[in-house]
Amino acid sequence: MLPSRLLTALLVLLAWSGTAPAAESVWDRAREAHAGARAITVYRSPTCGCCGGWIEHLRAHGFTVDDQKVADLGAVKRRLGVPADMGSCHTAVIDGYLVEGHVPADDIKKLLKDRPAVAGLAVPAMPVGSPGMEAGDRKDPFSVFAFSKDGSFTSYRDYWNY
Repeated sequence: MLPSRLLTALLVLLAWSGTAPAAESVWDRAREAHAGARAITVYRSPTCGCCGGWIEHLRAHGFTVDDQKVADLGAVKRRLGVPADMGSCHTAVIDGYLVEGHVPADDIKKLLKDRPAVAGLAVPAMPVGSPGMEAGDRKDPFSVFAFSKDGSFTSYRDYWNY
C-alpha cells in the first residue's frame, strides 16, 4: 500500500499540474496495486493432491504462492504455533497471519482487509466441497475459524448452505 504522505503528495502534484484524476480513482488504483501483491507461503507434504488444488484456488483469486514442500509438516505447524485442534493438511503464512487448511480465498482477503487481532484462520480437517477438496456436486458444510496464539478460537464464517 502507498504511504498516505506519498499518496497525498501525488494528489497535490497532479492537482497542481492540472491533470488530476478524481481522488477516488487514485485511491482505487493504490488499493488495487496493494491487492495484487498478495504473496502467501504454503507449507505442504509433497504427496498431497488436495493441497495443490487449494494452491490453484489461491492463484485463481490473485494470490502469488510460494509452494514449500516439506518432509515434516508437523514440525512446521509446531514452530509456527498452529493449535492442534485447528490442524489440516497444509499451513500457510501471509502478512503475519497463519492460514490452516482449506480456507476460501475470499475469507483470506477479508482477514487481510479487516486485520483482526487473531493469529489466523483455519478450516480443520478436510471438508468435501471446500477449496481444493471439490468432489463433483457434493458440498459438506464446514466452518472457518479464527484462532488465537493461545489456542482459543471463534467462528469466522460458516458454509452451511452454499
